Amino acid sequence: MELTFFSVRQTGGLGYAYALSGRIAEGIPLLEHALSAIETMGYGAFRSAFLAYLGEAYVLADRLEDALEVAGRAVTLAREGGQRPYEAWALRVLGEITARRNPREHAEGHYRNALALAEELGMRPLVAHCHFGLGKLYRRTGTREQAQEHVATATTMYRDMGMTYWLEEAEAAGARVTEGRAS
Repeated sequence: MELTFFSVRQTGGLGYAYALSGRIAEGIPLLEHALSAIETMGYGAFRSAFLAYLGEAYVLADRLEDALEVAGRAVTLAREGGQRPYEAWALRVLGEITARRNPREHAEGHYRNALALAEELGMRPLVAHCHFGLGKLYRRTGTREQAQEHVATATTMYRDMGMTYWLEEAEAAGARVTEGRAS
């Protein structure tokens, strides 16, 4: 069966949706297949996006080394291709990866770079995700005031955009910050 660009994008989108919905074992192979097909078909403009999505799926699967490799490639390709939205997305994924590793000192920089770029480009959901990531990072490192500030910003943004799943996640994280719990 010959794959079309449209079917590859749909496969990648489905894989990403599966990964985000907790069906990680089903999502990763679809994303890997889509990335391979995009590379074979020569659609380089979408490689950075699929790499970032695959990196995020690897984070969810706790495959941090794989995630670091593909997210780093995503940032490089996005920068080389002038694909600033994908660069911002991949930088946030790098923040997620480094926030889960020890030491965590690079996570803040990745989140802040992603945040600045997302704000400049008007990518409000990504801005909210960056604030949420920073809030979780600061909660883990014991910087409670900053954690509260970023989680509150993310919560407000998720509410304003009607992003109910993320709103619930941010509200739960906000409660943990208020209670002083690290996880």
